[in-house]
This record gives sequence, structure tokens and C-alpha cells, in this order.
Amino acid sequence: MQPLINLLADGHFHPGEELGEVLGISRAGVWKQIQKLQEAGLDVQSIRGKGYRLAYPLEWLQESDIRNALRDSAAPLVKQLEILSQTPSTNDVAMKMAATGVGSGYVCLAEQQTAGRGRRGRNWVSPLASNLYLSVVWEFYQGAAQLEGLSLATGVAVASALSNLHIDGVELKWPNDILVNYAKLGGILLEMTGDPAGRCQVVLGVGLNHRLPKHASDSIDQSWCRVEDLKPGISRNALAAQVISELVLMLRRFSLEGFAPFRERWQQLDCYEGKEAVVKTGAQDIAGIARGVDETGGLVLETATGKQVLKGGELSLRLAQ
Repeated sequence: MQPLINLLADGHFHPGEELGEVLGISRAGVWKQIQKLQEAGLDVQSIRGKGYRLAYPLEWLQESDIRNALRDSAAPLVKQLEILSQTPSTNDVAMKMAATGVGSGYVCLAEQQTAGRGRRGRNWVSPLASNLYLSVVWEFYQGAAQLEGLSLATGVAVASALSNLHIDGVELKWPNDILVNYAKLGGILLEMTGDPAGRCQVVLGVGLNHRLPKHASDSIDQSWCRVEDLKPGISRNALAAQVISELVLMLRRFSLEGFAPFRERWQQLDCYEGKEAVVKTGAQDIAGIARGVDETGGLVLETATGKQVLKGGELSLRLAQ
């Protein structure tokens, strides 16, 4: 399918007969390949009398473009930058690299994930060359206790990257969602390997909807939005560079100071602050008013029986109906 992708990459219409002549296949063969591209997640449009085109010119991730756009203070922290055409999950790749001792500053990106996942094992829709899928490895030396609030600090870093690109209205939902008007723009997945009480490596996975095809909504069970809708024309390589820059700078500071420097900004971006909410624990629902987070990143919920601080990867926060 790569030759067909290359022909469509300019975003212009190409008649099926013309494509077939170049590829040496029939018009029916072209249509079959078009269907496969659509199944892979590419937004291929078909208009009678005009032919086929991609909804947007195709932009592949390029290491040189990303490195050239990194912030000067962040560039030395990115020790290795790897771009994969396809992988089950960038977090899987980064976790394997972390287990081999790759150390802080390894960054992995992919054009497509075949088994992308979010928190609590949920599927993360990951079509080809449409979004941003990246993972960063960072090393810590005081075990899991040092990592409290890291997912929230990661959200602050991603929000800062989007702000640098003049994308307005970005908010955060505890513990790892990036939203605009309560529609999901992206998510965060943290995983750890190594010694839970000592030297360990953490993988920060970030997924952002860049030009997610509209038909992808069939596989998503919540409201979502895209960078393209918020600020049209932003390069995917520029987006990657901003996110990577903010992540590694945040990680360097977090490793020295913890969550404290990021807490106030997270509170400012908290879209649930002061709202009636429900936390689903699996065993029961806890209702109350969301009051931000404590110094460890735990959710503070003002309930009928007093304030509770809630933590845990299996908790789910929702607005009260």
C-alpha cells in the first residue's frame, strides 16, 4: 500500500484510472487498496468524477524536523529519539528499552499503534499518521514513593506544550486526561519497571489527537476533539517537538523537586474544580464536590462525611448526573 500512499500524500484528487495506470493494477484493485488504507485509519475521501484524495496532505514524523524544533534547554535531555512506522504500543517499546537500562532521555514515537492502550487497559484508537503517539523513559532513584503526582505533572507539561502552540482552552481531568470543553484531546499512561523501593525507570506515554479521522468516532465511547479543530495547520512534527521538550524539562525538575512546583498550575487547569462529581471505585460510588488535589496528587473530594483523599489507578472520576 505504500506506493498508493505516496501518490495520495499531496492531498490532491487523483482519478482511480490514473492511479491504476501508475500502480499497474485495475480500478477495482485501486478501490481495494483504498479500503485497506481506510481500515488502517487514513482519511481517504472519494468523490465521483474527481477520484481519491487524503483529507490532509500526509506528514510523516521526521527525526531531524523534531530535533531542530526542540527547545534549546530540552535538546540535550533527549538522548535517543526513535521513530517507528508501526508498533503495538510505544509504551511497550519504551518499557523494553527501560528494562535494558537505556536510562533517562529515551523517546519513542510511532506512526501507528496496533494495540495502543490507555489507563485501565482501555483501547487507544491509533490510526496511521493521524495522531501523536510517544513515550519517554526517565530514571528515578527513590522508588515509587518519588513518583507521587507524576501523572498530573505530565498533564501540566502537555498543557504547556499546547499553550506554546497557541491552543487555547486546554484543561486537565484527574488523573490523566487532557480535555477541551470536556471533550478528550489526549491521555497519559505511566508505567514503571525496576525496583519499587529504589532505582526504577518510568515510561510516560502520551497520546494526542492531531488529525484523527472523523470515522474513528465509531470506536470511541466519549466526546473527543482534535488539534486540527482547535488550531488548524499545526505540523505534527512541531507538535511532537513541543510535547517532548516540555516533558523532558518537567521530568528533570520533577526528579529534583517532586510534584510541588506543578501543583498550583494543575489546580488552575482542573476542569472539575468545585463541581459535583462521582468517583467510581469498582466496589462503590463516592459522591462529593471536587476540591483539587493534595500535595501528593491525590484527589480531594468533599463528601457528606468530610473530605476524602482518593488515590489509585483503578478509580474513575465522573461529573455527577
